[in-house]
Amino acid sequence: MKKNILIIFAAILMAACLSACGTKTEAAADNSNKISIVTTIFPEYDWVMNILGDNPAGAEVTMLLDNGVDLHSYQPTAEDIMKISTCDLFIYVGGESDEWVEDALKNTGNNNITAINLLDVLGEKVKEEEIVEGMEGEEEEEGGEEEEEGPEYDEHVWLSLRNASVLAGAISDAIQKIDAPNAETYRKNAEAYKEKLDALDKEYEAAVSGASVNTLLFGDRFPFRYLTDDYNLNYYAAFVGCSAESEASFETITFLAGKVDELSLSSVMTIEGADHKIADTIVRNTQSKGQKILTMDSMQSTTSKDVENGVSYLSVMEGNLEVLKEALK
Repeated sequence: MKKNILIIFAAILMAACLSACGTKTEAAADNSNKISIVTTIFPEYDWVMNILGDNPAGAEVTMLLDNGVDLHSYQPTAEDIMKISTCDLFIYVGGESDEWVEDALKNTGNNNITAINLLDVLGEKVKEEEIVEGMEGEEEEEGGEEEEEGPEYDEHVWLSLRNASVLAGAISDAIQKIDAPNAETYRKNAEAYKEKLDALDKEYEAAVSGASVNTLLFGDRFPFRYLTDDYNLNYYAAFVGCSAESEASFETITFLAGKVDELSLSSVMTIEGADHKIADTIVRNTQSKGQKILTMDSMQSTTSKDVENGVSYLSVMEGNLEVLKEALK
């Protein structure tokens, strides 16, 4: 896998270099003083925009994953590599899905890039992926040499409001250093934004403390472990959050349907996306067959068009809170 990524990256880098040869030097000069910030995913992008506020330096902000491709299946284009190689600040998640980043940063030839790895910022707060009762593990690839693998970390750190507050603070600190004349503006914007995150966190706490149910059941992948751990919620799911599986076994369906009955759950959860057939099948296999199917948004496929239509990190998390309230009735 690592070898394949290196080959792909080498091809991309060569294409990027050829593209760079055709770039007009006048255009490069025009943009030389403009701050450039590149993010991989939507939550990072939105945190940056809130910290910039009115954007006093006219910073250019790019979200790489802006066409509905999620973090786990994304591969950078030559244009993406070029944007990274010339930016001042690059923000990425840092998990297994971002294996390509290390090579991209090594080969930029730009020693002035500030890179923020979300997992590194959070340190010990990062959780390993876990397989809970009834959950299907990833199928092992057949053939090839066996590699010694380290722990697999849950990359979906942005789905914790508490993590978001820490990460927004780290991003603010980096932007302040890059644009010192406007540092106080960025500091104040970050503090105001973190107050909003903290206020919404308290709303989540209140909703969970007043709920009659403390378990969520996902007939889908489960990227919400950081959220459930924040509020001491239990969960069951068909797959881990980073799973590529799309078909659940008979045993998994039977187990999850049985849990719905045992715990008298009124709903089966899914994440965003059109295909909710596993959740449908679970409901059909319960005794009452009347559970609602509710969807929480993990922000893994939020696009630039969604941003243009007013979607924000806070608006998505507020929407998830309303869904959570319904699920915990």
